[in-house]
Amino acid sequence: MNVHIIGGGNLGAAIALGFSAYAKGINVTVTRRNTGLIKNLEQKGIRISSDNTFDIASADLIILTVKPYQAESVIREILPHIAGKTVASAISGMTLEMLQSLTGAEQPLVRIMPNIAAQFGASATCIAFDEKYATQAQDVIMLFKTVGTAPVIDEKLMDAATVLGACGTAYALRYIRASMQAGIEIGFDSQTALAIASQTVKGAAQMLLEENVHPEQLIDRVTTPQGCTIVGLNEMEHEGFSSSLIKGIKTSLQKIKG
Repeated sequence: MNVHIIGGGNLGAAIALGFSAYAKGINVTVTRRNTGLIKNLEQKGIRISSDNTFDIASADLIILTVKPYQAESVIREILPHIAGKTVASAISGMTLEMLQSLTGAEQPLVRIMPNIAAQFGASATCIAFDEKYATQAQDVIMLFKTVGTAPVIDEKLMDAATVLGACGTAYALRYIRASMQAGIEIGFDSQTALAIASQTVKGAAQMLLEENVHPEQLIDRVTTPQGCTIVGLNEMEHEGFSSSLIKGIKTSLQKIKG
């Protein structure tokens, strides 16, 4: 499969690197106006170009990872070259209906929302599509499963998926940073605190994914009566830990919806 990624920013580059590392038989091209910022991709066998239409005729799948304000001009630029090709859009807030109005009634379209962990094969890529393009969507689903999970969701939840799965990366990292800072305060050097906090979060997530249980069931395993874990959890909740996270996620969603 030949994959053409338009938009070599953080997300586009992460997807390209993920495909290069984890997807077999995939040839990837990434375009960006300033190719100097993505020269490192060439070391992984990824082609780069400043021309969005560079060899696009040979592409089987076109992935759009540009900013919303760039979408219309980019689509207008590539439209003469993409008839019949599947277009997967990671453009935040742009619905399938909006994309269809820009590309034409018969253009196969799929909406995707990956995150930058695709580079390490650990993205949660939510996917939505019109049933008439279910065949093309299956190819997209299988491809993104090589770089993490790829749940199919209702399109009306794509904005929410952006917040939970893409913005959520930053929220998780902020928790790790705070945990690291606390680790320094209680005696660790910064590198050791970061290593412990990061591995602990990775382990907690792995347990949830492997056992497929509610988080509280796993929390119960490490909270003993009158122990240090439960008093710490209770103090965090008194300070609004869960409620502030929920409010942050809802505020991010309101921003997307305008």
